[in-house]
Amino acid sequence: MANPFVHVELTTSDPDKAKTFYGSLFDWKLEDVEMGPGFTYTMINVGEGTGGGLMQTPAPGVPTAWLPYVLVGDVTASTAKAKSLGATVMKDVTEVPNAGSFSIILDPTGAAIGLWQPKAK
Repeated sequence: MANPFVHVELTTSDPDKAKTFYGSLFDWKLEDVEMGPGFTYTMINVGEGTGGGLMQTPAPGVPTAWLPYVLVGDVTASTAKAKSLGATVMKDVTEVPNAGSFSIILDPTGAAIGLWQPKAK
């Protein structure tokens, strides 16, 4: 399948409460990764299927929500194409050190989706 969903991310105002809930509800392996001073990202390994992550909401007023990410070959070009098709760019192309780059867009109907390009090996 072209452009599969590759990651699902939960941003929440209470990461500890979310980890307790999802760790008890599902058989997911949750692993905290220090991404920088004061920023912990929790990797979600689901075994089979698409995994994800969990983190503190990035700014005041950002709602708790799940965000799917889709694999793209060129995140910069895909972000520009989405914008030309009527999307709003919420987070422009951003590098995740040693992993890849992403952007977050709102489609013309208002639904959020992330675009992900892994780092070339």
